[in-house]
Amino acid sequence: MGKSTDKLTAVALKNPKPGRHWDGLGLYLEVTPQGGRYWRMKYRHAGKEKRIALGVFPEVSIAEARKRRDDARSKLRDDIDPSAQRRTERDAEKRAARGTFGAVCADWLAFKGKGWSTESQRKADYVTRTYLLPKLKNRRIDTLTSKEASDVLRGIADHAPDIARKARQYLQGIVRFAMREGLRDEGRLLILDGVLPKADKGHIPASTLPEEIAEVLRAVRAYPTEVTRAALLMCAYTAQRPGVVASMRWDEIVIDSAEWRIPGAKMKMKHAHIVPLPKQALAQLAAMKAYTAGREHVFPPLARQNSPHLHRDALSNALRRMGFAGKHATHGFRGMLRTAGRERLGIDSDVLEAQLAHAKKSDVQRAYDRTAFGDERRKAMQRWADYLDALATGKDANHRAFAAI
Repeated sequence: MGKSTDKLTAVALKNPKPGRHWDGLGLYLEVTPQGGRYWRMKYRHAGKEKRIALGVFPEVSIAEARKRRDDARSKLRDDIDPSAQRRTERDAEKRAARGTFGAVCADWLAFKGKGWSTESQRKADYVTRTYLLPKLKNRRIDTLTSKEASDVLRGIADHAPDIARKARQYLQGIVRFAMREGLRDEGRLLILDGVLPKADKGHIPASTLPEEIAEVLRAVRAYPTEVTRAALLMCAYTAQRPGVVASMRWDEIVIDSAEWRIPGAKMKMKHAHIVPLPKQALAQLAAMKAYTAGREHVFPPLARQNSPHLHRDALSNALRRMGFAGKHATHGFRGMLRTAGRERLGIDSDVLEAQLAHAKKSDVQRAYDRTAFGDERRKAMQRWADYLDALATGKDANHRAFAAI
């Protein structure tokens, strides 16, 4: 490569042949066989030969290309690698464009949502949108401090400690995602240990004694909002997760076989689940027909709810209004079946576990045990629904009609 400069002329650039056309001091125009014309600069830094792109001709004129070459050479005299500096500047631009907490949170939700169940997606969206974004949406992710995050979490914990723990989990996930995307420096995790009071490791509140179950069922039956009441009774009669019940769709129901066929995407373990529907559950479906003409979901949203179906929080709120806070939760209907179904009706534990769609305990069971106990579950859940009705109406729940299965 010669040392002379400004070798190229406007005439020479009108119809250059494929190859490299040198201008001097490392600058050249690279012409591809397809006709592309690209300004490049060849240089050495720290003993290594490198190249940097300076633009596309004719958008970048020969005069502008020479100016960019001279700027790069000026950096080299100061021992600055122009390629490395450009990467740094591009990273900064990337951070500026995508670097707010709100933007990163949206990307994280989209990324994680690919592997989440519908309920997991709903929960993460609800917690971030309701509790984190109002405080942090416009905050830069690269400079978000542990102190700022801790203040937000403590504010949530003052009135919703369980949600605060979920919010902490999501915060850490969002920050780790930002680091992987180059939007926050490596290793800059939030230090949130000890920010929240220790969680109560007790079980989810569930009524399991006959008199407790009777109290819950009577209160639910008397609840004035019919959609919420029907959804709570569906939780009781099927023992499925509240979020799955709230999002029940009509196309999942097979009336002829009295089955609810839940797709794997909605299930925690990602396996499709068939739920036998006792006659009491079918009656609740029939009652909902009047409320859902033309709708996809069985339980429509209540007033001021933005979701396409009944929000699962409406079920929790209803139980609290009935006075069951700390005594019985919506998830407690599952514990009710698992305990009372075994102790009071003698239902086989494997049948109960299959109805609850619990994960198998060992790798071998997960790999080979596909037992669904379809017939046994159908009989067991009808007995269970009859048992609940008998308790709610004050009949003798220990009658031989409810003998062990």
